Amino acid sequence: MSSLTVTGVTKSFPSTGRGHAATRAVDDVTLHVPHGSFTTVLGPSGCGKTTLLRLIAGFLVPDSGSIAFGDTVVAGDGVRPMPPQTRRVGYVPQEGALFPHLDVAANIAFGLGREARESRGDDRVAEMLDLVELPADFRDRRPDELSGGQQQRVALARSLAPQPAVVLLDEPFSSLDAGLRGTTARAVRRALQASNTTGVLVTHDQNEALSLADEVAVMRAGRLVQSAPPSQVYLSPSDPQVAEFVGRAVVLPGTANAAHATCALGQVVLTEPTEGEVALMIRPEQVYVDLVHAEGVRGTVEEVSYYGHDCAVQVRLDDGTSVLSRMSGVLHPVAGDTVHLRVTGLVRAYRPAGSP
Repeated sequence: MSSLTVTGVTKSFPSTGRGHAATRAVDDVTLHVPHGSFTTVLGPSGCGKTTLLRLIAGFLVPDSGSIAFGDTVVAGDGVRPMPPQTRRVGYVPQEGALFPHLDVAANIAFGLGREARESRGDDRVAEMLDLVELPADFRDRRPDELSGGQQQRVALARSLAPQPAVVLLDEPFSSLDAGLRGTTARAVRRALQASNTTGVLVTHDQNEALSLADEVAVMRAGRLVQSAPPSQVYLSPSDPQVAEFVGRAVVLPGTANAAHATCALGQVVLTEPTEGEVALMIRPEQVYVDLVHAEGVRGTVEEVSYYGHDCAVQVRLDDGTSVLSRMSGVLHPVAGDTVHLRVTGLVRAYRPAGSP
């Protein structure tokens, strides 16, 4: 087991044809994952997160920068890149990739060396099944006799069996239905914690990233734009684009005067005093929809998306500004209703790029 340190890593791919520039998939990324911690790399499709994972695994070689497990540099810094099979990396792909002709026990034991399989293979398989919360009698089942979530747990058990330095998970829950996805993800997280294994998960699912990780690393267009604990990424995103991507946000222009600012939703209180023209980041759950009193800024409900426990309400203010609110699903307006909105809690302000 060890920490993971990625320093200034860049990876480009050749152009696809005449007139096309080379594609820089990973651009000067620096990331540290402490020993035994779990980091999620979050970003939209095509942002470079899977390429970063493949660089860490050794399937790709960086153009520049370095990758180290603990004190051992496995790529960069003038050293010959260490091949994947000697990096002690556990890799769990999207579909688990279990061997269909082998039973669960043989799949889990596959990563062990021959001597380890012969001397303690059965014990290690039993230990891994227990770790990933599967019954002991699953050892004799074939992959096609398992659910998708069970297959992913077996894939994790196979990756953990040889006691890797780092486990890398490439969107392993994306093909599962919503309920199974959540339970499987939490079981995988518990298994990594129990084994004190350093883990990195790449995902485009914001809820998954925020709920599972010790640290969330947000990528955009090949660059790492913020790396911080989940609550900090959500409450203090590094820029308005991160705010809108992580958990959605209402971003409105405003004018700040010390601790307050004025915008289309009226006056708000800022997290930090500032002056001048700003962009204000307001979370949908901060936008209170008043159904009883005519207090706040007036608007008309355009659309309501009902989720049971809560609902998303899209409101068009009288000045034409569109605002999203998230409120309890117990009592909510319907399209066409006139409502009044006001902001609760503190609001984060962003100064325009290049402003003093």
